[in-house]
Amino acid sequence: MKILISGVCGFVGRTIAEGLLDAQYGGTYEIVGIDNLIRPGSWLNRDYLMRSGAKVYHGDIRQASDLELIGHVDWVIDCAANSSVLAGVNGESSTRQLVEHNLLGTVNLLEHCKGCHAGFILLSTSRVYGIEPLRSLNFEINASGYSPVADQDFPPGLSRNGVAENCSTKAPISLYGATKLASETLALEYGGIFDFPVWVNRCGVLAGAGQFGRSDQGIFSYWIHSWRARKTLKYIGFDGTGHQVRDCLNPTDLIPLIKKQLDECDKQKPRVVNVGGGRENSMSLKRLSDWCENRFGPRQVENDLNQRPFDIPWLVMDISQVSQIWNWCPTTNIESTLAEIAKHADNNPEWLKSISE
Repeated sequence: MKILISGVCGFVGRTIAEGLLDAQYGGTYEIVGIDNLIRPGSWLNRDYLMRSGAKVYHGDIRQASDLELIGHVDWVIDCAANSSVLAGVNGESSTRQLVEHNLLGTVNLLEHCKGCHAGFILLSTSRVYGIEPLRSLNFEINASGYSPVADQDFPPGLSRNGVAENCSTKAPISLYGATKLASETLALEYGGIFDFPVWVNRCGVLAGAGQFGRSDQGIFSYWIHSWRARKTLKYIGFDGTGHQVRDCLNPTDLIPLIKKQLDECDKQKPRVVNVGGGRENSMSLKRLSDWCENRFGPRQVENDLNQRPFDIPWLVMDISQVSQIWNWCPTTNIESTLAEIAKHADNNPEWLKSISE
C-alpha cells in the first residue's frame, strides 16, 4: 500500500510516517511524503525519514504540479497546515497564505485522490468548534485550572467530559479553524461524489519529543523547552495566573487509529471523530508550570491580562465517539508525554534556537 503524507517533515507527519514504517506492520506500507520545508527545523526530519526508508519530495501542495511527480498512491494523509489559531491575524503570516496552505493545498490533494481513486485522511483540529459556546460556560478553579461547573445548562455538544462532535461550529472559530472546517466539508463532498473513503480526525493539542513548539502552537513542548532554557514565559489573558486548560495527545497514539482507518471500508461509520487526550489527559498552564518547577527548578512566570483573539479558557476533547466506533483511546498519559519532552530538552539544550533560525 502506497501512502502519501503531506507535511511529512513536520512533527506529526514525521511521527505518523515513522510509525507506519515500523517493522510491526510487516513492511506493508510504502511511504512517500511531500513538504515545502519552510518551517525551521523541518530539514532535520527530512534527513531522518529518508534514512528510515521514506521517499520525501521537496514540494508545495499549493502547487498542483508538484503532486504530479508523485504519481499513483492508495491513500493520502493530510498533515500539512499552518496550525496557529493566530495565523493570518498576528502579522507573522498573511490571510491569503493561510487560506492557500490550509484550504487550497487540501483541494489539490483531493484532486490527486480523485485521479488515483485513493482514500483520504484529514488531520483536522479542535479549533473548528465555536468559541462563543465555550466562553459561555460557568467555570470553577479546580486542581489549579478551570473546570466547568457541573450544575449548569450546557450547550449542545458540551459537557464536563469535553467538546463532542455535535458541538456548534458556528463562527467565530478563527481563520485557522474556518480553513480546516472548510477542508473537512470539501473532503467529505469529494469522497461522496467520487466514491473514495474519507476520514476526518479532529485532533486536540498534540505534543511529544521533537515538536517544533511555539507559544501559539505546540504549547506543552514550548513551555517545557522555554522553562529549561530560562526563556521569558507569560500567562496571557483571563486571570493572568495560567488557569486555562487543554488536553494533550501524543501523536504516536494516532498511529493505531490511522492503521484501522486505512483498512476500513465501512461507509456506515461516522466520518468525523474527535481524537484527543480527553479529560484524563488535560492540564492547565499553572499545573504545567508546577511540573516544570519540580523537574527543572523554580522560576518566575510573568502575568499578562491582555486577551488575545480566539483564546478560550478550557478546551478538552470528548473522545467517547472514537472510543465506541474505533475501539480507540490514548495509551500515553500526559505525564509520560511531558517526561518525554523534558528528556528531549535535556538532550537538545539548543532546540529552541535550532528551530527558529
